[in-house]
Formats: sequence, structure tokens, C-alpha cells
Amino acid sequence: MTRPFSPADPHATPTANGQPYRVERRILARIPCLLELPPEGETVRAVCLVYHGAWAAKEGKLGVYSALATQGMAVVIPDAPLHGERQTDTPPGLNAREYVWESVRRSVAESGALLDALAELYGPLPASVIGSSMGGYVALTLARTEPRVNRAAALITSGVWNEPEVKQAEARAFLEVNRPNTHADSFPPTPLLLASGDSDPTFPLETHHSPTATALRAAYGQAGYADHFHERTFAGVGHYTSQGMRDAVLDFLTPAFTIKLL
Repeated sequence: MTRPFSPADPHATPTANGQPYRVERRILARIPCLLELPPEGETVRAVCLVYHGAWAAKEGKLGVYSALATQGMAVVIPDAPLHGERQTDTPPGLNAREYVWESVRRSVAESGALLDALAELYGPLPASVIGSSMGGYVALTLARTEPRVNRAAALITSGVWNEPEVKQAEARAFLEVNRPNTHADSFPPTPLLLASGDSDPTFPLETHHSPTATALRAAYGQAGYADHFHERTFAGVGHYTSQGMRDAVLDFLTPAFTIKLL
């Protein structure tokens, strides 16, 4: 429905950098999602999945990457399994690390159906993935296993995946099959950004970011795609997505998105 408005003082709507966008809640492939979309009447020309961290929910990522919606991208923020509206799905008896990894495992398992649902809505479109912390585990996995993902950003996360507390069989198997530092050679040629704060107490730089970057840099170089791996660290930043980190993600995604549309 179109409602008349005054050009001098139009409807108040969400904006990013002064540009309007829309927010919708949808159930896609049985997954509760928030979508940040271009203004009504404008075409969706790409999609970006955004995965939040552990013990968080989709609402916490609203507005972080909304600038992408003003450029024609559908920013899709699902509740991770066992989180947000899906907490009641949590199996009994999981310890804290098993809870995290069961959520990651299920996120990866359902990502294909989520992309299928988005293709039904908008057609087959370029897809990117952004993930922070636990969501970074998902982004790293999809970067190497989901052929429809053409660019990925993994933030405040790790590819080490040394998890002695994880005994649950399915989560343990997932770790062994998908550990990024062990399977780094299957990332290229997908462009990948690995970004961390240098003061992160959860994933200290020297024991998580550095070995992950070393493994990935070597794999991309050996495959002849050294320029497809991007690494950033942010001074004074702890275990959170800082404004500078967000801007680095937008810079990483936007040029490729623009080129794809030309």
C-alpha cells in the first residue's frame, strides 16, 4: 500500500547513512529471521546471511549491516538454533561448549534450506555470509562447503577448534570434518575476511587469530589466490564487533557486490 507523504518531511523509516531500508520478520525454512531490505519497490539483487554469537539472538544484529540493504541487498539475520525464539529446541545434557557447537552444526545443516527459501523469494542471487564469534564458526564452514556463498567475513572467531569438552558425537564429528586450520586448502578461491580485536579475551590473538590467519594465508597462496584472503586486526578491541570492524566488512563486501551487478 502506498501512502501519500510530504517530500519536505516524509515518513520516518529506518535509515543507514541517510538512505531508507525496511525491516521484516519472516519464517524461512522454519527458521525465524529478521530481514533488512531495500525500500519498497526496489529490487533485491543479492543476499547476505548474518550469524550472531552464542547466547545472543537475531535482534542484536539489527542495524549493524543495514547499509547493505540500502544498496540492494537482503540482509538476512536468523536466530541460530537453540537461541532466541528457538531456545526450546535445546537438547538436555549439553555442557556449554557442546551447546555452542550443536548450534553451529545445526546452523550449517539448515543453511542450504535457508538459501533455497531466499531463492524462492528473490530468485538465484549472489550470496555472502557474515558471522561473529560462534557465528564466525558458521561463516568459516559455509565459506568452504556451500558453493552458493561467494564471499565470507568471519569476525572475532577462530579456526583452531580445539574443543576437549565436546564429547557429544555429532558435534565431535562436525569439528573433525570441518576444522578450518586442518582443512584450509578447501577455502580458496572464496574471498574471505578474517578480522579480530587485538584485546579479545575470548579468542586471544596469538592462539586463535594468528594460527588461523597463517593456515589460511598459506592455503590461498598455494592455490594461487593470495589476493582473495584478507586479514585485519583492530587495536584495543575486545570480543565484540567494533565500528571499525563493521566498516571493514562493508568495504570487503560492497566492491564485489557492485562489480557483480555491472
